[in-house]
Amino acid sequence: QVQLVESGGGLVQAGGSLRLSCVASGRTFSAYAMGWFRQAPGKERELVAAISSGGTPYYADSVKGRFTISRDNAKNTVYLQMNSLKPEDTAVYYCAIRRNYALGRTLYDYDYWGQGTQVTVSS
Repeated sequence: QVQLVESGGGLVQAGGSLRLSCVASGRTFSAYAMGWFRQAPGKERELVAAISSGGTPYYADSVKGRFTISRDNAKNTVYLQMNSLKPEDTAVYYCAIRRNYALGRTLYDYDYWGQGTQVTVSS
């Protein structure tokens, strides 16, 4: 069983920045791909960014050039740096882990989920 704990959400004005963190339990973090998803009210959960165990990133088109995913295997932590935030980025953000070295692009590819952290961007 893997546990994931997100932090770093909050309220920010449009154009501002936030950095989300997700700490994973367990000793095999470095072998697994990680993903950040988000879900806005009334919408489906969508992939924002993912990173393979080797550090290869993937970004949704809506966040390319604004968000950066990274990982620190020594700290069992994955980060999502979010810059130039827009009101449409408002959502609950979830961290997820995939028990595979390759990143996945759908929520069904991921095996464990965090509880989520709220990000609200005001206009």
